[in-house]
Amino acid sequence: MKLDKIIKKKLRIRNKLKRSNINNRLRLTVNRSYKNISAQIIDDTNNKTLVAASSVEKDIKKINKTKKSDLSLFVGEMLAKRANKKNISKVYFDRGNYKYHGRIKLLTDALRKNGLEF
Repeated sequence: MKLDKIIKKKLRIRNKLKRSNINNRLRLTVNRSYKNISAQIIDDTNNKTLVAASSVEKDIKKINKTKKSDLSLFVGEMLAKRANKKNISKVYFDRGNYKYHGRIKLLTDALRKNGLEF
């Protein structure tokens, strides 16, 4: 039952975003677990992931960040750098079923600081 509610909420938020007038932008989606965080930029017209970053990658694990908030900041910086290399500057944010606070907010602030527009 609880999983069904989470999935319905996630789809409801995503459908609202798709209905709004942002057809020429790519979708930035975030996935958060207890220890890790990941984000990816998706092209919905071609159903392909263009850029992704995660706290599970080898480069990020070498840094040995102790706080989860530091990990989310670093993942945001990495994703923004990779997006800039592929000339991606405008995205819309799909937060899924997560509230916009805490680690999710830190990740988006790092993305904005490094050049992505929401």
